[in-house]
Amino acid sequence: MSVSHDRKFFDTFMLVLGILVAVAIALIGLSRHIASTTSIPAHEQDPLNQQQVESRIAPMAKVAVAGKDNSTLAPAPAAAPAATADLAGDKVFAQVCTACHGAGIAGAPRMGDKAAWGPRIAQGADVLHKHALEGFQGKAGVMPPKGGAAVLSDKSIMNAVDYMVSQSK
Repeated sequence: MSVSHDRKFFDTFMLVLGILVAVAIALIGLSRHIASTTSIPAHEQDPLNQQQVESRIAPMAKVAVAGKDNSTLAPAPAAAPAATADLAGDKVFAQVCTACHGAGIAGAPRMGDKAAWGPRIAQGADVLHKHALEGFQGKAGVMPPKGGAAVLSDKSIMNAVDYMVSQSK
């Protein structure tokens, strides 16, 4: 009795498993068919995708031929960095400096902490401006050049330093 029961269970289990595998294969086939008629053509017609493909398959170099006009082979002039307007110190502090000087991260003196700013202020504004613009590695931490915001003008950075000093005296 148990052998026939086991055989019947095994046969039923294999039938159900076979049906599930067949359904999975059918769903995979259906999804591939739907994708081939909808998303794949849309992706291939996308202008951004076409531009990326063109840039990947463009020739790596061009060859200059003697006696021919090779003016198109000249490298494009480098774009000048965009000039940024000078920002007020409080705005620069809110955008850039508050990340470290607001919470005292990486050894940065917190704005308003007179004990931490006192020795720095005693060095003079020129030294503080230089450290802010060029970066500085002190005993307590690191000040990256321009606080990591290289796009800001030097005057904006100096305004931020002056603002922090005025709030920490």
